[in-house]
Amino acid sequence: MSFKEVSAHCDIPCKIYDPIVIQIAALTIVRIIDIIEEKNFDTSKSEDSSELARLTLEKENQARIVKDETRIIWGDYFKDPQIEAFPNIHEVVHSIMMQGSKCKQSLERGNAEKLVELVNNFSEIFWSTKNIEILRVTAPYPPALEMVVPNL
Repeated sequence: MSFKEVSAHCDIPCKIYDPIVIQIAALTIVRIIDIIEEKNFDTSKSEDSSELARLTLEKENQARIVKDETRIIWGDYFKDPQIEAFPNIHEVVHSIMMQGSKCKQSLERGNAEKLVELVNNFSEIFWSTKNIEILRVTAPYPPALEMVVPNL
């Protein structure tokens, strides 16, 4: 059997995209910043320096996850019909990229909170493209910020 042409809409099977990974990563950034603030590290102690370095590295990893997973959904899922319905999606994604970078560069909680809200906005758009109603709920774990979930 031979095929003359093969094509695919997405890199992965359609209909399994979900922005929840992005939301959890953004919430994790806020939580890590809170932990760093709560611990009041003494960087003259090697244990404190080591833990602070690990937390900072993980905060930056989570920001990378936000950026990478947002790019994947934006690049693979959003096609002409979705873009026509939500022409601001490019601006939303760019804002997430810029805010993710700010979260990597600093320990300011406000930057992370803004990232969470941008990710929530992205999630609302995503679910709207599927005609699925959403709810804004408080995350059931620290930092207990608002997140967007499908109303299933």
